[in-house]
Amino acid sequence: MTPNDVTASDMTADDMAHLHALCMQTPSPWGADGFRATLCSPGVSAICHAHGFALLRTVLDEAELLTIAVHPDHQKQGIGARLLDRVHQAARSNGAVTCFLEVAAGNLPATRLYLSVGYAEIARRTAYFMAPDGHRQDALVMRKSLVVAAQPSGYPQQ
Repeated sequence: MTPNDVTASDMTADDMAHLHALCMQTPSPWGADGFRATLCSPGVSAICHAHGFALLRTVLDEAELLTIAVHPDHQKQGIGARLLDRVHQAARSNGAVTCFLEVAAGNLPATRLYLSVGYAEIARRTAYFMAPDGHRQDALVMRKSLVVAAQPSGYPQQ
């Protein structure tokens, strides 16, 4: 696998937990057991890259980005955007027309990434996440339409 490859599943639950711990403070990082349980859940897909991963759950016509992590040494190189693109492709192929996510309101780099790929804030959950210092932090609920607009055929419609 080259560093630019995004694949369906090249990481173990232990690999994911290690990377998650390097990336997350709020919300708290998941442990390997949490990843193992989630990966066995119906509708869950893992999208992996040499320096990151994303977990997606699809139920009927809705998808949820459960978590995404990119190694701190490899952030701001487009890996997160590539992972999200693959998440959206996987969600569409599983029948989803909308994708949701929650992000800590204070996580400005992640929020900017989500806005840049078409997510919009639709709600705020007050004091939803617990920060490492014990303070609560709001969560932004964001949504993106996965419906691809029809391309014009070049001919006038009748």
